Amino acid sequence: MTRFVLDPTGERTPPHREPLPRPATLAGQTIGLLDISKPRGDVFLDRLHELLTSSGATVLRFTKPTFTKPAPVDLRHEIATQCTMVIEALAD
Repeated sequence: MTRFVLDPTGERTPPHREPLPRPATLAGQTIGLLDISKPRGDVFLDRLHELLTSSGATVLRFTKPTFTKPAPVDLRHEIATQCTMVIEALAD
């Protein structure tokens, strides 16, 4: 099965990025859920939180102050040092 990763940055020629290998299981992983503060993103993340926890993952929640700007450096550092993977939610 072919998978495509879309780059939402709007770059005309995005740099080539190799995807990281997927873990064999979610059990034992610490997964950060990043709410970018758009309406209803929390609804999606709440359900995802339930599913990930039932799969044996530890889930940490984070929220950007605003969706209009990149996450602050300190927030990105916190996520990078506490989580083995992260999911960012965008919903309207």
